[in-house]
Amino acid sequence: MIQQLRTYLNTPTNAAPLVVFRLLFGLMMCFSIIRFWYHDWIDLLYIQPKFHFSFYGLEFIKPLGNYTYVLYAICFLAAFFVAIGFKYRIAIITFFLSFTYIELMDKTTYLNHYYFISVLSFLMIFLPANSSFSVDSYRLKKAYKTIPNWTIDSIKLLLGIVYFYAGIAKLNSDWLFKATPLKIWLPSKYDLPLIGETLMQQEWFHYAMSWSGMLYDVTIPFLLLYKRTRWFAFFFVVVFHVFTRILFPIGMFPFIMIVSTLIFFEANFHLKVIALIKRLLNQMFKLNHSIVLAENYSFTNKKLTVGVVAVFMLVQLVLPFRYLAYPNELFWTEEGYRFSWRVMLMEKMGISTFKIVNSKTGSYFYVDNKDFLTPLQEKQMSFQPDFILEYAHYLGDHFTKQGHKNVEVYVQSYVALNGRPSQPYIDSKIDLYKEKESFKHKTWILPFNDDIKGL
Repeated sequence: MIQQLRTYLNTPTNAAPLVVFRLLFGLMMCFSIIRFWYHDWIDLLYIQPKFHFSFYGLEFIKPLGNYTYVLYAICFLAAFFVAIGFKYRIAIITFFLSFTYIELMDKTTYLNHYYFISVLSFLMIFLPANSSFSVDSYRLKKAYKTIPNWTIDSIKLLLGIVYFYAGIAKLNSDWLFKATPLKIWLPSKYDLPLIGETLMQQEWFHYAMSWSGMLYDVTIPFLLLYKRTRWFAFFFVVVFHVFTRILFPIGMFPFIMIVSTLIFFEANFHLKVIALIKRLLNQMFKLNHSIVLAENYSFTNKKLTVGVVAVFMLVQLVLPFRYLAYPNELFWTEEGYRFSWRVMLMEKMGISTFKIVNSKTGSYFYVDNKDFLTPLQEKQMSFQPDFILEYAHYLGDHFTKQGHKNVEVYVQSYVALNGRPSQPYIDSKIDLYKEKESFKHKTWILPFNDDIKGL
């Protein structure tokens, strides 16, 4: 077993797939940042709000005021340098740190594909993606023809985890046997040409989409692995992600996943891509190709690098199952829900009204959430318990500073999950100002009056 592992870790493969992946990844990130800046979302999401929701233990990570634009500029430059392979190690570390900081500035904006970019860019720190066809190799006049095979397989494994875990998360009774939340979302797409007033309104189509989405996610990594089914699988990757992009406002994620799955193709495909780009660059810049081509790339600290990547992969395999440590329905409590590749599984709406009470006199008043939160923040806060707790503490601190005495904070919260009738969500008798955030189960979340079977 150990000998087989050593053999695998020393097995070389052509560097082209990783090189093309680096280039496309960097360019996609550049475009994403430009798009975010162009739509003025930096100001809307990070500068205008009076208050920002934080991740537990990372409360020190906050927007930087107008310097947030500088942070985005640094992230853009780092992504561009990653794409062209210039000072690659510094560039990918800078991109990982700046992008992850952006992701963590406000929990309101959490999306699975932001998390995916962070973990992928962390993995890329340890991969020789600049081994050839890069500014680094051009400057050093040296490129590597082959790299360890595991470096490419690690990206394939990460992509496989994302897809497969998203698929098994759909193995629940709401998704498969009630077609929710698709049954709620799809009829609203009546304005789509040809299919909006026909297919989108049909219940059988809602079930077909639910089941096909599950089957797609659990099978596509394996279909991409085998040469005979690879082009067939890639066709479905394109169709699936383009269709979901048409249906839902999920930004660049579909295109990032389409581009990422190209790494499953053999080296000859990527060598043709590189050759095409070289021809275009030669026509524009007349590049000098006096580069020494070395046979195989070798790591300076191979054991450390392999060890870090192995631990990283183990974390990715285990972390999504942390929800098993908590009681009650996951979709209801959301304890262990994030960072687990549970993509678009819920339609959850709520209303949370906060009451500020003087514990000595019993006098009280209600809070208008619009005085403190943006519409997006209020929407996200209304049905997520950690948001509700953090906001309660913010209100308690705010009114204490204003001079209010003996402050207690209570909430009347009602939530509807996947089309069910609204029901009480938080124990209205609990003073949330006294409750502390932790990784422990939040006992002040009221029980879910139904049962969702599945993983």
